[in-house]
Amino acid sequence: MTKPYVFITRKLPEDVVAPLLAIAEVEMWPHEDVAVPRDVLVEKTKRATAILPMVSDPIDEGVLSAGSALKVVANMGVGYDNIDVPAATQRGIVVCNTPDVLTDTTADLTFALLLATARRLVEAADFLKEGKWKSWSPFLLAGADVHHKTIGIVGMGNIGQAVAKRAKGFDMNVLYHNRSRRPEAEEKLGAVYRPFFDLLTESDFVVCLTPLTPETRHLFNREAFRQMKPSAIFINAARGAVVDEQALYEALVRGEIAAAGLDVFEKEPVAADHPLVSLPNVVALPHIGSATYETRRAMMTLARDNIIAVLEGRSPLTPVNQPS
Repeated sequence: MTKPYVFITRKLPEDVVAPLLAIAEVEMWPHEDVAVPRDVLVEKTKRATAILPMVSDPIDEGVLSAGSALKVVANMGVGYDNIDVPAATQRGIVVCNTPDVLTDTTADLTFALLLATARRLVEAADFLKEGKWKSWSPFLLAGADVHHKTIGIVGMGNIGQAVAKRAKGFDMNVLYHNRSRRPEAEEKLGAVYRPFFDLLTESDFVVCLTPLTPETRHLFNREAFRQMKPSAIFINAARGAVVDEQALYEALVRGEIAAAGLDVFEKEPVAADHPLVSLPNVVALPHIGSATYETRRAMMTLARDNIIAVLEGRSPLTPVNQPS
């Protein structure tokens, strides 16, 4: 009997892939750091029963329609805005993600980005390496305190709550905005719900952790940034398209907000000459929210196990849709 065919869009460790080999023919794109071209992805999908893409791989109508035998798309990431989920559902294709295993790791990075931006750590490190440190002065590279300030978290899912937990360790006042209230966060973390614009007005740090949806695209626009304090710092560790990047650039240049820490951009990878990257009051990272060895392996393993479950006729571990 012919084994099902599985295509993986990046090179993964052999020991992670090994359990799949017992039940499927597996092919991996041979590069870890080079994206699979779209025409190759479409061609491989034509015979695939399962594909394991990265969050940067667009699995749209064109890809899905090529997969006449496709049963499951197991995304390696908690976000799945790169996948046309309604189109997959219509075709009876299960879409899976990798939630929970990256919650704390991404929260660590988010709070590290907040600290680095507030205390100007990257700027200070570059200042020293470039031989500019000639003497001590009272306000040399002075940043902003984090402790006892107000943090406003937009998107109070698991990662948002994990960031709130870290903020409480810094004695921060935690505000949040979410599509629905989070009583557990209010009870356990003392988080206080605020309407979106009220949160922007009151917060010293605004942290974006909301998923990208049609409703949240460019949620942070010119009007939003104008509601924030001139001393406010904006952090985005969600998706780049939640932010109108031109509006953010103008807000930073005009001094409408103080600084920004960005782990994500609307179009990735972002160029070194991107206007936001060039600003001294921006800390820019290459989308490394979940990038630890332990967490990335856990994500690979969960994506793999979702595929195995579907191929063996069992329910997937972490589905995001329910095809009929």
